[in-house]
Amino acid sequence: MSNELNLFIISDAVGDTALQLARAVAAQFPRLTPRYRRYPFIQTREKLVEALDDAQKDNGIVINTLAIADLADEADEYAKKIGVPCLDVFTPAVRAISKKFNEEPTGIAGSVHDLNENYFDRIGAIEFAVTYDDGKDPKGFLEADIVLLGVSRTSKTPLSLFLANRNLKVANLPLVPSAKIPDEIYKVDPNKIIGLTTDPQVLMEFRRQRMIAYGLNPDNNYSARTQVLEELDYANQLYAKLGCMVINTAHRSIEETATLILEHMGLDDTDN
Repeated sequence: MSNELNLFIISDAVGDTALQLARAVAAQFPRLTPRYRRYPFIQTREKLVEALDDAQKDNGIVINTLAIADLADEADEYAKKIGVPCLDVFTPAVRAISKKFNEEPTGIAGSVHDLNENYFDRIGAIEFAVTYDDGKDPKGFLEADIVLLGVSRTSKTPLSLFLANRNLKVANLPLVPSAKIPDEIYKVDPNKIIGLTTDPQVLMEFRRQRMIAYGLNPDNNYSARTQVLEELDYANQLYAKLGCMVINTAHRSIEETATLILEHMGLDDTDN
C-alpha cells in the first residue's frame, strides 16, 4: 500500500480551519506523506459531489467544515454511498451547542471570518508583509505599522507574517554591513522600529544548517564566527543610533517575540 495520505479539505468558506486540522492530524503519522487537496467555497450540491468523487478516485479521506446544514448532511450521505471516509468536524459541535442552549445556528458559510473590514484588513496586512519583505521597496518603511531590522536568520520574515495576522502592516530590512541603509529608515518613528538580534553561537548554527539544507559547505564565511560577530556588532550600533527597541530572538519563539513587540506597541495580543 502506498504511504501517500490524500486529505481532501472541503469547506463552504475558505477552509482554513479544516486545513489546520488536517495538518495537525497528518503530523501524527510521520511515515506517511500527506497531500492536501483544497475545495473552498463549496455551496452547491453539484460542487460537493464533484469534490467527493475526486476524493474517491484518489483514495482520499475528506475533512469538511460545512456550515450549511443541508450540505453537511448531503456530504455525509453521498460519502457513505461511494465509500469515502468523510469527517465532519463542524456539525456535531454546532448541534451540541444548539441543543444545550436551544439556539438555532445561523448556517452562514464562513461566519468565523466575518467578511467585514477587519477580515480584509488582515488580508491587506499579509499582502503588505509579502510586498515589503527583505526591503524590496523602501517606501514600505514609511507606510508600515512596524519595521523589523535584523541580520540574516533572525526571524524577520516569519515574524512579519505572524504580526500581519494581527492586522499589522510590517516591513523588514536585512542588515548587511556593506549595504547602505535606506534613507527612509531614518524617517520612521523609532517607536515603530524593532531591532532583532541573537546570540553569535545560535546564529552560526542556524546559518550552518541553512547551508546544509542547500547542499552547500556549511563551513564558509556566511557562518564564520568573525563574520557573525561583525554583522551583529554593526546591527547593534545601528539600533543604538536609531534609539529603537532591541529583542534577542535566540531562545524565543515567534509567538514570544511577537508578544514583546505588541506590548511595546501598546497592543494586546487579542486586540485584532
